[in-house]
Amino acid sequence: MVDFSSDPNTPQHPFKTSHNDGQLLDAYSQTVISVAKKTSDAVVQIQVKKNPTTQKQQTRKPQNSFGTGSGFIISSDGFIVTNSHVIKSAEKITVNIQDGRQFSAQLIGDDPATDIAVLQINAENLSFIKFGNSDALQVGQLAIAIGNPFGFQYTLTAGVVSALGRTLRTESQRLIDDVIQTDAALNPGNSGGPLLNSFGEVIGVNTAIIASGQGLCFAVTSNLAEYIVGKLIIDGKVRRGIIGIAGQTVRFNSRVIQRFQLEVKSGVQVQQIENKSAAYNSELQNGDIIIGLNTAKINSIDDLHKLLDEESIGQTTELEVLRKGRKEKIKVIPAELKN
Repeated sequence: MVDFSSDPNTPQHPFKTSHNDGQLLDAYSQTVISVAKKTSDAVVQIQVKKNPTTQKQQTRKPQNSFGTGSGFIISSDGFIVTNSHVIKSAEKITVNIQDGRQFSAQLIGDDPATDIAVLQINAENLSFIKFGNSDALQVGQLAIAIGNPFGFQYTLTAGVVSALGRTLRTESQRLIDDVIQTDAALNPGNSGGPLLNSFGEVIGVNTAIIASGQGLCFAVTSNLAEYIVGKLIIDGKVRRGIIGIAGQTVRFNSRVIQRFQLEVKSGVQVQQIENKSAAYNSELQNGDIIIGLNTAKINSIDDLHKLLDEESIGQTTELEVLRKGRKEKIKVIPAELKN
């Protein structure tokens, strides 16, 4: 009888090994585990008691409704980011953190236009997560979501960045541009939780799923979220201008950059113009690619959002656009975005 166990060419049984479990983990698993350990303490569950509502044809007393969502701590003194729709119509907001403590939360500011809200709890020395740079994202890179789907606290799922530059309509019926699409599984209760990169940095705020699809989940970019969060903490609201368009970030190839001697590598392509907008935008055309606003360069939707601030409202503004093979300058007058 031949003894195959002594044959060096015979594959060894995977469970008969001297390696420990840590050595067997592949690089992907090690990365996900590392991110989980680094960030989980900063992910919170949010419970919301909503204002009483009376259903149609209901004769009984109005009943409170309750909801849950996710959020994440961004500072050691208790500032928390979540979705605007999570805390909508809230009468009372309660935050549960991973060590078991529970806090009443104060609403600092709310921006339905980007589905971002900021809360604060009375606590110190908390673990927190930093924002990463969403402009550096690439399709195919690792994306990790942590949240509380269906009340199952601190659930982690992993996937990839499936697409960039998506447009998403919020519950306020306004469009959020330049949204991240991911196949990291999200479910009701994940809303407001962080989408993380392999360094444990926030690259997006999970905000929506398509219930009829699989692996179709969306997050607001971290660069936009960080900007909105700063405004909400300082002013409690975001007063901004609009020019009545929907658009997405598009990248230029080297030939286009050289032909037009561009100082930017991308711009904002106009995909839809709201003709009934309060803004003056009649000089814009579908397909225009915005590359500048007054003296500032435009690389992305985030750049455009930041420049259309409260100081821009009602002011004649010059846009530089690429249109049908030409570089042109046109005028717009931003109106105030009404929440």
